[in-house]
Amino acid sequence: MQDHNSQTDRPIISVRGIGRSFSAGEEQVTVLRDVDLDIWPGELVAIIGASGSGKSTLMNVLGCLDRPTTGSYLFDGRDVGTLEPDEQAELRREHFGFIFQRYQLLGDLDAVGNVEVPAIYAGEGREERQRRARDLLTQLGLEQRLDHHPSELSGGQQQRVSVARALMNGGEVILADEPTGALDTKSSAELIELLLGLNRQGHTIIMVTHDPKVAAHAHRTIEISDGRIVSDSGRRPTRTDTGTGTAPTASPPPVRRRSALAGVTRMAEALNMALSAMLAHRMRSFLTMLGIIIGIASVVLVVALGNGSQERVLENISSLGTNTISIRAGTGFGARGAGRIETLVSSDADAIALQDYADGVSPAVSSNASARWGPTEATVQISGVTNDYFPLHSYITATGNLFDAADIEERSQVAVIDEDTSESFFTDGTDPVGQVLHLGNVPVRVIGVVRSSGASFGPESLNVWLPYTTVMSRVSGQKYLDSITVQVADGYDMSQAQSDITQLLLTRHGTQDFFLQNSDTIRETITSTTQTMTLLVAAIAVISLVVGGIGVMNIMLVSVTERTKEIGVRIAIGARRSDIVAQFLIEAILVCLVGGALGIAAALGGGWLAQTLSDSVRISFSALSIVAAFLSSTAIGIAFGFLPARSAAQLDPVVALSRE
Repeated sequence: MQDHNSQTDRPIISVRGIGRSFSAGEEQVTVLRDVDLDIWPGELVAIIGASGSGKSTLMNVLGCLDRPTTGSYLFDGRDVGTLEPDEQAELRREHFGFIFQRYQLLGDLDAVGNVEVPAIYAGEGREERQRRARDLLTQLGLEQRLDHHPSELSGGQQQRVSVARALMNGGEVILADEPTGALDTKSSAELIELLLGLNRQGHTIIMVTHDPKVAAHAHRTIEISDGRIVSDSGRRPTRTDTGTGTAPTASPPPVRRRSALAGVTRMAEALNMALSAMLAHRMRSFLTMLGIIIGIASVVLVVALGNGSQERVLENISSLGTNTISIRAGTGFGARGAGRIETLVSSDADAIALQDYADGVSPAVSSNASARWGPTEATVQISGVTNDYFPLHSYITATGNLFDAADIEERSQVAVIDEDTSESFFTDGTDPVGQVLHLGNVPVRVIGVVRSSGASFGPESLNVWLPYTTVMSRVSGQKYLDSITVQVADGYDMSQAQSDITQLLLTRHGTQDFFLQNSDTIRETITSTTQTMTLLVAAIAVISLVVGGIGVMNIMLVSVTERTKEIGVRIAIGARRSDIVAQFLIEAILVCLVGGALGIAAALGGGWLAQTLSDSVRISFSALSIVAAFLSSTAIGIAFGFLPARSAAQLDPVVALSRE
């Protein structure tokens, strides 16, 4: 044992006028009153008294676990009352060793792990502290129990582990609070002999006990009653004997210097302790991170789905070509009264077709009808168009022919169908070309089948195309067009073409009863709409992230409550407030990081599964969204983990230790 105070003419502990009061509702309860006491290096002191006399409170004050309400306390000439909480933690860490009645071992750690904790907070290297922890336990007869957890040890063995922990950093002053209170007679005798051996080696021992037989072993007995010292047997010459005895004689801990390396060691150990706590409570950790997993997976998957949908739509628009202009009646999509405007007529299409900028013009009218071939009957979408319609909308001929200008002129009852319509009606393998379909009461002969090589918008339907003149005269009787599609000649400026078309139609109609939309406008509209919807759904997913973060905070706060006694033990044996903050904050961050990683994995797996099950779903993951989600999980861990961590660090050690 390192002799910190070689000057025996000065007490190592000196208190004057110590008083301690507690608030109990509106009343003040005084536990200690005007206590004056000197304890000298190497003494073995027993503090005795009835329950409630104040002896344990005095022990807590002497061990810097509690602050007196009044009076002064000097440790080796140093005024303890002026010390900050971390400075008091250093005092406990470097000079005191605690032996508690209920052992106060950490259940998640084995014997070696419990003993080495004080050295962890001192910033000592792993190899050196584990070697000394094993040496101390071996000398205490626990060489066969080094890897056993407290639940696997008897009461006497647990108390020996607590003695080894008290000696880990030197244990210049050992404070034992009812050390034999939870032990049987044999274990009590062994512990008393152990304490006597430590005292003979020079350790100052202060015991709190109500057992006169235990107090009889002390050099000095102090009796407390109603918070006052009523008797003190006085100082006696101390005995030292470093030769024999049952007490361990491990080498003293190395001299520690403040360094950046010590800080790194403490942070590394905080990470290790956080991991151990998470692994020891796997279900609690998983439930804590479940909200983060769902939130991160939702954000990443929603953004990926939005990106994929947008890419597919833009590809479809590109397949239509970027040089088409659509002309429709009304002032815009969904405009009220557009269906009653009948001024867009076939002569408008003829006039546009004569212009230099028009490479192709397709007027269009549409109607629905019940189509019949043999026993098969189904509702079809009838579109009246010209030949230019098919290349403009990326249709290619699969079999047969398209109708020609003569068919348009003569209002021929000929039809072109798509492959879906062909498969729906001609299920027996009959060649559809040459067959007659009845559209309502109008028979038409199929002359060709087409296949889409590009985009298709809106709900899928069975399509039948007829010359627009045929539809207007023989099917619907409609005298006006629904739309006109213009393919602008290569090299002609789209904006100029749009302006020219507008001017031409204004001249013909005398009013703006039409609107134009080119493929770029469609692209911009759909892109904007897709982005808005993605942001909306992502915002909902972000809310789930925040809820997950609040869940982390709540469960960490509950964890602080559940582990109050553990926190008290760590503070008692020298943990700084920053050590407690680091451990709990790292736990929260780890929960969120692991949750974030699992959430990203769930999103990737969900995206792969969705694309495997459905060809119509496209998922496009963004590296930026994944990185942002991962960083957000870290931010959530910091933001929502700080409050519980700070709450844990602010706990008063004596209050924490007394919490059940």
